[in-house]
Amino acid sequence: MANPLRRTSDRFESWFRGLLMLVLALGLPVAALSAGTTAYESSMRTVQAQSADREEVTARLTSNVKGITTDGKQQAQVRWTDDNGTERTGTTFVESGTPVGATVRLWAARDGSLTSPPMSEFNATTTGWFVGGTAAIGVAAGFFAARAAMRHVLDRRRYAQWDAEWDRVEPVWSARFRR
Repeated sequence: MANPLRRTSDRFESWFRGLLMLVLALGLPVAALSAGTTAYESSMRTVQAQSADREEVTARLTSNVKGITTDGKQQAQVRWTDDNGTERTGTTFVESGTPVGATVRLWAARDGSLTSPPMSEFNATTTGWFVGGTAAIGVAAGFFAARAAMRHVLDRRRYAQWDAEWDRVEPVWSARFRR
């Protein structure tokens, strides 16, 4: 049943709020799933590429490690032999006090340079969840921002209409009390 006291702006606000709720209900899961899945798949391609390009090798320490740093590691020279039988050397961080000739495990790229371990599947999964969650938060923030902006615009219009109506009624109203 129609309410005679309900203004056009009230009807518009109700309709717009319903539209926003529909966008939130449908858009939030779609945005979160698509963003999370895309980020996960991209990260998994990185995992596969890095795993194909990097290998874990056993190297021997060729220089003494001296001094102590805050994290207990120092740079030292290492030597290892790659899959092709080529002897390689490089510098890596090892525990302070590690003796010359000790073996250390490290990661090397196919070109022989020392590198970090490849990204793990756990990192890819975490990235997917993080990006999906961020997309969901973004959609929710957009919902609340649009709702607040719509409310602000409608309230300004309502107050302006109220002021205009009061300007018309107030002289008649206040004249009643001057008699």
